[in-house]
This record gives sequence, C-alpha cells and structure tokens, in this order.
Amino acid sequence: MATTSRRRSRRLELRTTPEERELLDRAVAVTGGDLTDFVVTQASVAARRVLADRDHFELDSAAARAWEEINSRRARDLPGLRRLMQRPSPFSE
Repeated sequence: MATTSRRRSRRLELRTTPEERELLDRAVAVTGGDLTDFVVTQASVAARRVLADRDHFELDSAAARAWEEINSRRARDLPGLRRLMQRPSPFSE
C-alpha cells in the first residue's frame, strides 16, 4: 500500500468490537501498512464512493451526446404542472 507523506493534524476516535478490531488488525498486517493509514485510506475510498453521484458524474461520449440531445429539446407544456405551480404555497404565511 502506497502512503502519502503528509502531516495529519485532526484526530478521529472510534470504538470497535473486539471482532472488528481483530479484522482491522489482520487487514493491516496483510497490507504491511499501519492502522491509521489503513483506516483513513479505506474510509476515504468509502466516502468518495458515497459522494460520487452527489459531487460530479462523468459520461462517455455516447452518453454525453444523448444527455445534450435531451437537454436541448424544447420544454413541453404540462398543464397539470402549470396549474400546480400557480397555486399558492401551503407553506407561505
């Protein structure tokens, strides 16, 4: 496992069960790193995965063309939606 040389200044404390700690220790031993690097790396990977579709997304060229085609269409008139949007908000005072 490649580690990046950087100074970590924020502390993160967490509690584990004995079984979870043993699992983490075994994984750290296999990778040859240390517990902090392992936990931070894996937590960062998981965080990026969770946030991926919320931060940005990438399309291949065919999907990008299809996306542009859909977004360049003229807006349709939806009478039901128009009526809904003209109604007073139930949340206004």
